[in-house]
Amino acid sequence: MSKVKEWVDKNLQGDPVIWAVVFLLSMLSILVVYSSIGTLAYKRMVSAEMYLFKHTLMVILGLGAMWVAHKIDYRYYSKLSRLALWVSVPLLIYTFTNGTTINDAARWITLPLINTSFQPSDFASLALIINLASMLSKKQQQIEDIRESFIPMLIWCGVICGLIALTNLSTAVLLFATCMLVMFLGRVPVKYLAMLMLVGILAGAVALKFGVRGETAKNRILSFVNGTELPFQAKHARIAIATGGITGKGPGNSDQRNILPHPYSDFIYAIVIEEYGVIGGVSVLILYLVLLHRGMKAAYNSERAFGGLLSAGLSFDLVCQAMVNMGVVVGLGPITGQPLPLISMGGTAMIFTGISVGIILSVSRGEVDQSWQQDVSGEKNIAKAA
Repeated sequence: MSKVKEWVDKNLQGDPVIWAVVFLLSMLSILVVYSSIGTLAYKRMVSAEMYLFKHTLMVILGLGAMWVAHKIDYRYYSKLSRLALWVSVPLLIYTFTNGTTINDAARWITLPLINTSFQPSDFASLALIINLASMLSKKQQQIEDIRESFIPMLIWCGVICGLIALTNLSTAVLLFATCMLVMFLGRVPVKYLAMLMLVGILAGAVALKFGVRGETAKNRILSFVNGTELPFQAKHARIAIATGGITGKGPGNSDQRNILPHPYSDFIYAIVIEEYGVIGGVSVLILYLVLLHRGMKAAYNSERAFGGLLSAGLSFDLVCQAMVNMGVVVGLGPITGQPLPLISMGGTAMIFTGISVGIILSVSRGEVDQSWQQDVSGEKNIAKAA
């Protein structure tokens, strides 16, 4: 047991609570995805075990990406973020013009040779949050200089969020909200945030007009606001919740998994509640709130502005996406197509989510190491004084 603890302390550094939350969500992901892919496997004439193996592999790759990312000093990500932003711009444009359509949405690029779908918006979102935190940390002394500090941030937020909105409006809105939060925490004046809000509204209007699924987004929003007949997905998601009860039907006993569209991704939370009940649904909600709390704690404890802003931005973006997914399932918002991070079946999205959590762990790891060094030096001073 001591050797196991020694290995864990050496290899799984950073906030242990975050590690525990991610492992719990990952195990739940494998269970629920396996339960909900039967219809998909039947339609494609393959075994469900093949999808289980593929998803388990992606979960392992996501955890591996998280481990690698948490071992790297988070300050190095600042140097890579600007290059990543420049790379993401042509990728987003190519997605809009020649993207691969999956589940009636053209948000992906199919990578040659390995024949795997890649969603550039995940890459661009991560790059923008890192670069925004970097720019804010470097401009803290000139934060009110609109030309030197704010304009570059405004341009990057407008360009990246606008390009993402052309193919994925909900992701663009969540990213824009994250940028607003990071800027607010970075002491950007409110009048500048109002300018950013105006740019966001204009970009959203352009995306609704010229975007790939602008009409679909407008119809979903109007349907939710006007309270007209429930869409097919929302109706059966509520049936799943209602029949799940307090304790659920048990693992693998969902009925709506054979009726709901994409029960393994967009509506996987409905399957969680149907099989594990309200207890399971609330437990998942609590795990995400714990993840947000620990990410914000790492931001609060960080003595460097970049680390604090980075951890806060990534934590908020990840958990906000989860809240939107769960809110849609229980009827608190219009259908968006947002997956549930760390649980929904996905490809490269699992890897980018793992990288995001790994960076948060890297921030907390730096502070844990620093605190440990302070404690050791303090003990040495006490010993000398004695």
